[in-house]
Amino acid sequence: MRRRRQHCAVFAAAGIYNLAWGAVVALHPVSLYRAAGIPVPDHPEVASALGMVIGLYGILYLQVARRPEHGWLIAAVGAFGKIAGPAAFAWHVTAGNWPPDGLTIIVVNDLVWWLPFATYLHDAWPDSLRTRHSV
Repeated sequence: MRRRRQHCAVFAAAGIYNLAWGAVVALHPVSLYRAAGIPVPDHPEVASALGMVIGLYGILYLQVARRPEHGWLIAAVGAFGKIAGPAAFAWHVTAGNWPPDGLTIIVVNDLVWWLPFATYLHDAWPDSLRTRHSV
C-alpha cells in the first residue's frame, strides 16, 4: 500500500484523539458546551452519548492503523461523519441554533482530518473497484 506508514500513523493518532475526546465528553458532557461557548442545556447527557460514539470511532480508527489494507470501509464511514459534522454545524449556525464560536470544535474534530482521510481512501481504494484502462 502506498504511504502505509503515514496512514498507520494518521489512524493511530485519530484513534487516540477520538478515544480521549470521547472519554472527556462522555464523562464531562458540560465541557463540550463550554468549549463551544454554548449555554449548557437542561439535558447535557445527550453530549455524553455523543462522546461514547466518538470514542467508539477511536477504536475503529486504531483497527485501521493496525491493518490499513483492510480499513477502507471504516475510514469511508469516518470520512462521511467528518463531512456531515461540518455540514450540520453550518446549517445550525445559519439557522441561529448554534453559535459560530463552536467552529473550533469542528476544526479539530473534522476539518484537520479531511486531507489525511482522503489520501488514505485514495491509496486504499479496493483494487477490485479500480478501473483499469488497457493501452
